[in-house]
Amino acid sequence: MKVTSKFNKNWFAAVGVLAALWISGCQPQATNNNAKGDEKPRVVSTSTIIADLTAEIGGDEINHQGLLKPGVDPHIYEPVPQDSLALEKADLIIYNGYNLEPGLIKMINAAGIRAKKLAVGEVVEPLDFEYQGQTEPDPHVWGDAENAIEMVNAIRDRLIELSPEDKEEFTKNAAQLTEELKQVDLWIEQQIQTIPENQRKLVTTHDAFEYYAKAYGLDIIGTLIGMSTEEQPSAKTVKNLADAIKESEVPAIFAETTINPNLIKNVAREAEVKLAPQELYSDSLGASGSNADSYIKMLVANTRTIVEALGGKYVPFEPSNINSSGVLRKKADDRQD
Repeated sequence: MKVTSKFNKNWFAAVGVLAALWISGCQPQATNNNAKGDEKPRVVSTSTIIADLTAEIGGDEINHQGLLKPGVDPHIYEPVPQDSLALEKADLIIYNGYNLEPGLIKMINAAGIRAKKLAVGEVVEPLDFEYQGQTEPDPHVWGDAENAIEMVNAIRDRLIELSPEDKEEFTKNAAQLTEELKQVDLWIEQQIQTIPENQRKLVTTHDAFEYYAKAYGLDIIGTLIGMSTEEQPSAKTVKNLADAIKESEVPAIFAETTINPNLIKNVAREAEVKLAPQELYSDSLGASGSNADSYIKMLVANTRTIVEALGGKYVPFEPSNINSSGVLRKKADDRQD
């Protein structure tokens, strides 16, 4: 009986294996050729801003994952094992670059990560800043909506390389996003111009608004900390900034959503100046359902906060605000030609 029982077990096991092999041979095999068939291309992005642009352009044609959550500071973010796993599985990784997300960039450049990579912020010619005696590129390129259009074009082109059969969809999505960015670019300029000229001055917690200020006509009076949010301001730094604020007679200064507001509150008390009631979104979008849960909404929210705090007159952004011929008007400096 033992011999017969053993024979029966072996026989059934062999039949099971053969059946499984026959079934698997009849099934279509999944491939990783990024074709539209079985598997969408896997795209991983880093910051919430980059993730939003990528999702808008890729739409339903990509399998997209953003690594950072709303409110997380990319300057100091420390990657977790799940990030490494996502990066290893990716076909394309889109990140800001210019050392915005140093922890993730180190992981992205690791030997085991074989995905294609796009440092999308680096398609923009950077503004420079001085840090410890060296000149470094400012990574906060998205402050200017025209820079974001360059980034949209770069993401579109890289997605087309990854999945050529989806070129039409990527192109259409990018064109729609670009049109709205052109409109918000003009709208921001118009809103800033409502601020009295002698009050178009910006003081923030860290140095993240140089591109915004240059594009839309604001003067940066100073910041509490520099480019990286890892810095800790000294008492002397607080006093010097407070003195600069008093001298400039700026009507309000601004906290940021990703940085402890107590830092800039100390400056406000020292300078005896109003702290704007709403914080600015600098390195991250707002949470889902907030007034800044997309890149364009973030620009709108920040502009409203700045305009109202500095004495301007805010008019809500309407994406359909184009002229009667259906063509977006050029920016004021272009119209002078």
